[in-house]
Amino acid sequence: MDFAAPALLAGLALIPLALVVYVVAQRRRRRYAVRYTNVDVLASVAARAGWLRHVPALLALLALAALLVALARPQRTVAAEVQAATVVMVTDTSGSMRKTDIAPDRLGAAKKAAHALAAKLPRDFRLGLVSFGTTVSQLVEPTTDKARVNAAVEALKISGRTAMGDGLQRGLDAARAPVTDPTTGLPQRLPAAIVLLSDGVSTVGRDPLTVAAGARRLKIPVYTVALGQPGRSAGAQTLQEIARTTRGRFYQAGDAQRLTDIYRNLGTRFSTRKEKQEVTSAFAGGGLVLLLAGMVAAMARGGRLP
Repeated sequence: MDFAAPALLAGLALIPLALVVYVVAQRRRRRYAVRYTNVDVLASVAARAGWLRHVPALLALLALAALLVALARPQRTVAAEVQAATVVMVTDTSGSMRKTDIAPDRLGAAKKAAHALAAKLPRDFRLGLVSFGTTVSQLVEPTTDKARVNAAVEALKISGRTAMGDGLQRGLDAARAPVTDPTTGLPQRLPAAIVLLSDGVSTVGRDPLTVAAGARRLKIPVYTVALGQPGRSAGAQTLQEIARTTRGRFYQAGDAQRLTDIYRNLGTRFSTRKEKQEVTSAFAGGGLVLLLAGMVAAMARGGRLP
């Protein structure tokens, strides 16, 4: 649990102080009780009261603690549904994607996974596709027409080297493209994320880590997927660093099913986002209930507050 005003939690120091005051008061009361001459009557009263005489004070302390926590504005993290967003797939189509260690081959597995992501994304999400070999192509601008994306995925062709940084930059440009708000007619930028898949190191074009630093400034997370068995994906370290820098997540896909599962799960992940929700009222209400219970217990015990 987080707090919007954590400095106010310092007020909880009042709890042990109040406890000390209560203990001192109880000891003083016992000293006065010793002066009472009818010891038999005093003992019978003490036996009847027992530990129950401390209940009102305990409830009052708990109420004070709950109210002090409420002042600090406690928050919990909840998953909120995302109504609209932009996702751009940036897919490696360099020569190494011909390898058949992943059936039917690496590019074929990537195509199947891309279809799974398109199927899992909510209808109003915009999905785009960028491919990179030696050169970079934006095959589909972000669109809600998933059929166009699927057709472009099937048309992916293998050629050239690995311009990972250039591909990532093109994906960022596509993710930042403004769209028209249907209610106001004004341009707006939607929350965005990039799914970057590669099976090798960047061999041509700009440095992908420099591009990743720009993505972080733009608050666009990059979810990276290293295609190939662990230890056989030469660019895994770079992809891990890109994900860490942009506050995305890194995945290792050693077979076609694992790759499809990753893309399918990402489709679900993008449909929700974590946000803070204040629970101040719950603590404040709990504190008031405890305070009321303490007052009732005190009145029932002897007609006075603790």
